[in-house]
Amino acid sequence: MKIVLLGPPGAGKGTLAVKAKEYYAIPHISTGDLFRNNIKNETELGKKVKAILAAGGLVPDSVTIDMVKNRIAEDDCKNGFILDGFPRTIAQAEALAELCDLDAVVDFVVDNEDVIARLSGRRMCPSTGRLYHILFNPPKVEGKDDDTGEDLIQRDDDKPEAISHRLEVYAEQTQPLIDYYKEKGLLVDIDASGKPEDVFENMKKSL
Repeated sequence: MKIVLLGPPGAGKGTLAVKAKEYYAIPHISTGDLFRNNIKNETELGKKVKAILAAGGLVPDSVTIDMVKNRIAEDDCKNGFILDGFPRTIAQAEALAELCDLDAVVDFVVDNEDVIARLSGRRMCPSTGRLYHILFNPPKVEGKDDDTGEDLIQRDDDKPEAISHRLEVYAEQTQPLIDYYKEKGLLVDIDASGKPEDVFENMKKSL
């Protein structure tokens, strides 16, 4: 099973990727982790990325594609993989099509209002980074960390206006990809507004 995951911030993609990884017994490949691992292990590509980022540049498609190519050629990918964060552009999607045949591109669909409610309810403990949610995972004492008793904060990223901006950017960047995969008959829309276990059950049935 070779799957690409799409979905806006706050769609629960990370949680669902973990469930899919366990259920299908295939690796979850996040491009963020790929970059970090290559840099940490000082691979040739890692050194290249480190130099580009140090100079304040953007990592070109060719380098990202090479990293993905190397990763999906590893033994643990022979029964498939879950790609998360790649492709981001049509050029990357076309390069991926040359490397392998995908089984499906899962697009987790969720209303902007739901995303804003999910993300704007997050609160963080400043010293430990521990996350809470005022509705889904509240602290024992309102506004205070369970362990340290510190005042919880709302990160700038989690303020409604910042979330709205992130959603606009996501929609702008991802719509061409959605159209591309729809044309190829690979796109599977999954309603991501419910509980993660229900969303995952729908995903399994659809796949």
